[in-house]
Amino acid sequence: PQVTAEEIGSQVALEYGQAMTVRVCKADGETVPVVVVQNASVLELKKALRRHVQLRQARQGGVQHLSWKYIWRTYHLTYAGEKLADDRKKLREYGIRNRDEVSFIKKLRK
Repeated sequence: PQVTAEEIGSQVALEYGQAMTVRVCKADGETVPVVVVQNASVLELKKALRRHVQLRQARQGGVQHLSWKYIWRTYHLTYAGEKLADDRKKLREYGIRNRDEVSFIKKLRK
């Protein structure tokens, strides 16, 4: 499998303490490690998660297209029981640090 320059850059940033790993727990129990910069926003975490999943699918030859619009309409990201509702808010403002776990929670219908 081809390693992208972006993946190498994020690993270097991790080594120098400029980035952190946020573990995203999916509903099926799988945990996805996502690397983001230290002062990343919720939106940047979502984009990094999307890139990680797309790269993994391309390497495994799985489903090629996921509707991320549908995913974000159907699921919340939560940390310590709090919804990460504001995309502009920094992860640090929610208290998220290196190696913390964020969960996918299905939204309740209104």
